[in-house]
Amino acid sequence: MMPQRFDLIVFDWDGTLYDSTALIARCTQAAAADLGLPVPSQKLATHVIGLGFYDALRQVVPDLPRERYGELGQRFRHHFIAAQDELSLFEGTVEMLRSLKARHHWLAIATGKSRRGLDEVLQDEALKGLFDGSRTADETAGKPHPQMLLELMREFGAEPERTLMIGDTSHDLQLAQNAGTASVAVSYGAHEVCEFAAFAPLHTAHSVADLQQWLLANA
Repeated sequence: MMPQRFDLIVFDWDGTLYDSTALIARCTQAAAADLGLPVPSQKLATHVIGLGFYDALRQVVPDLPRERYGELGQRFRHHFIAAQDELSLFEGTVEMLRSLKARHHWLAIATGKSRRGLDEVLQDEALKGLFDGSRTADETAGKPHPQMLLELMREFGAEPERTLMIGDTSHDLQLAQNAGTASVAVSYGAHEVCEFAAFAPLHTAHSVADLQQWLLANA
C-alpha cells in the first residue's frame, strides 16, 4: 500500500454524500412562493446550495428584509421535513467511508447545513462512528470562508498539505483554496463541471464508486 497523502479528509454533505440537491432546491422555491416572493429559478436555487443560510438567502430572495429571513427558514424547514423520507445517502457512500476509516484517515464534514440539521441526519445507524468531526455554517463562518477547514485542521493537528476537501460545488472548492488545501470535486451534485476548473481540483469524480477508487489509490 502506498503511503497516505492525506491525514484529514473533509466532505461536504448535501450533494456529495447525501442525495438532497433536488429537494433542497424545490423546498427553497416552495418557501419563496409561500411568502409571495418571486420564485427563484431551479438553477439559482441549486447554485446556492452549500452556502450558509443568510448568504444563500441574499442571493435567492434579494428583496426580502433580513428580519423576515426566519419566516422563510420556517417555511423551508416545513417543506423539507415533509419530504425528507425521500432522501438517502448516495449508493456506496457508507462502504467508501468505512474503507477510508480502515486506512486510519480522520474523516470530517464541512457543510452549509445547520448544526441541528446535520445532527439529525447523522443519527443514521450506518454512519455511527465514521466521522471524527464536523463544522456547520451556523457555528462558524460559512463557505467559501476558510474558517471551517481551519478549525478542523486545528482540531486534528493536520497541516494544509495533509488535508483534502471533497465537494460538489465551487463553494467547496473555493473553501479549500482559501484554506490552502487540496480538493476533489464530484459531478453528481449541485454545480456543473465547468465551474470547477478555476479551482484546479485533483480529480473530478462522476460517481461514489469513482470517488472511492480515486481516494484509495491517491489519498
